[in-house]
Amino acid sequence: MIDRSDADQTRVTHAGNRPADNHGIINPPVYHASTILFPTVAALKAAAADHFARPSYGRYGTPTTYALEEAMAALDETDRGIALPTGLAACTMSLLAFLTPGDNLLMSDAVYGPVRRFCERILAGFGISTTYFAPEVGAGIDRLIRPETKIVYLETPGSLTFEMQDVPAITAAAHKAGAVVMIDNTWATPLFFKPMRHGVDIVIQAATKYISGHSDVMLGVITTREELWRKIKATAHGFGHAAAPDDCYLALRGLRTLAVRLARHQENGLALARWFQARPEVDRVLHPALPHDPGHGIWRRDFGGASGLFGVVLKPVPEKALAAMLDGMRLFGMGYSWGGYESLILPSDLTGMRSATPWPAAGPLLRIHAGLEDLADLTADLEAGFARLGAEA
Repeated sequence: MIDRSDADQTRVTHAGNRPADNHGIINPPVYHASTILFPTVAALKAAAADHFARPSYGRYGTPTTYALEEAMAALDETDRGIALPTGLAACTMSLLAFLTPGDNLLMSDAVYGPVRRFCERILAGFGISTTYFAPEVGAGIDRLIRPETKIVYLETPGSLTFEMQDVPAITAAAHKAGAVVMIDNTWATPLFFKPMRHGVDIVIQAATKYISGHSDVMLGVITTREELWRKIKATAHGFGHAAAPDDCYLALRGLRTLAVRLARHQENGLALARWFQARPEVDRVLHPALPHDPGHGIWRRDFGGASGLFGVVLKPVPEKALAAMLDGMRLFGMGYSWGGYESLILPSDLTGMRSATPWPAAGPLLRIHAGLEDLADLTADLEAGFARLGAEA
């Protein structure tokens, strides 16, 4: 068992493990279950009275699910966790648990694209309005809060554009108005940012990314206080969501190496970001851990580290030149996820993705994920890519 005083490196190693409950086995076994049997009518009725309190039916969870939820809650320094089949499910269920027709949602303009689409296509159809705010708004968000505003939704740094948000200032204004604050903390993980320490009520993560860490799992996790947990849990299960036990097991296994993997992602990410800064083809690098970044002061104040994901804005080039660069990459793959062991490079189109704040860059935007490979090999791959770009420019 872990203690609240344990360091994060200890928590990721031991949280959620209960060898005494599993014949001394260190890793929680994978419990596959739909039907769960009860020896008596009294036991059956007790389970039916509170499906969330104990194993009662596979959709409500198995001991494998509970182990991951317990571990993530411990890392986020809160009471309970909820495992869901995708990161997007964790985002949408958190929203739906607290929004009803006529309500208003304040949403960061730099939010993950599928969440924006959910707001515009699904929530709008339910009669729920979304107001987007500039990521840098800080305490000024109080001017946007209306009587019908129920949720303020943060993502810091912003998806694709990596703006930092002043979480303590925003949460103070939101709580003064009685709004719930939730945050997507996938970029930093609980090791590099502790949202609960800064007033956030609900923490969302795509465990698909760094928690699992091996590009083979789809999973989302929500952590929160006991009094909010039950409402989200009931909403998620009302929509039929259930995380697969195999995926929970793989996320738990990935969790055990999170600290050492993140250290390497951070090291490679910062080195690559500085390397890009020196390139003549680059207009600017979007990385809050770099001193020149507009959000660096907030990052330095609130965060304990930086992951391997950042952005690069190139100077304007023909489309065929960018394609020549990216099509021939040897180590940097093109793919929509990130957080695995491999490096990725993705051209990003912000068309339709901003409404409160225009995106000023004229050149292409690249999202870079620094994996665990040797740095010299990664820079050599990029050198060759820029040579191809130059040949077509």
